[in-house]
Formats: sequence, C-alpha cells, structure tokens
Amino acid sequence: MDDLEEYIKERKAKSEDFAKDFEKGYDNFRIGYLLKQARKTAGITQEQLAFKLKTKKSAISRIENHADDIRLSTLKNYIEALDRKLDINIL
Repeated sequence: MDDLEEYIKERKAKSEDFAKDFEKGYDNFRIGYLLKQARKTAGITQEQLAFKLKTKKSAISRIENHADDIRLSTLKNYIEALDRKLDINIL
C-alpha cells in the first residue's frame, strides 16, 4: 500500500463524512473515466461525439470530467452514439 492509499484508509477510519464523500466522488470520477475510455476506444473525438449528440464539445468534456448527477437519458444517448450498449447492474 502506497502513502496515498494509507492516508485515505486512515482518513476513512477517522471520519465517516470523509469516507462517504470520498466514495461518492470516486464513483463520479469512475463514471466519467469509463465514458472517456469508451469514446477513445471507439476512436471518436469529443468534437465528433458532440456533433453526433447535437451539443457542444464543452458539454462532452463536462460529462467526462464531472459525471456527478448525470441523467440516465444523457448517459444512454452518449453510449448509443458510440455504438455501445449500456448495462446497469444493481447489486
């Protein structure tokens, strides 16, 4: 375990609020990261995707970098524009 992981572990143990906020923030980061990777794998730029979705490049960037509170319809449209399938699991 590196220093950052150790710090996060210690902070989570000390603060329930930190643990809750960290996990939420990480989940949002992960969604944005996965969307960006799907776009790159499809070989599509943000500009090209924005054109397909009839929006602006800044909107695509915002989705990829700040995926908090993304609407399901937006997520579905984003994925479909990449000719991908959205699969949601509830565990």
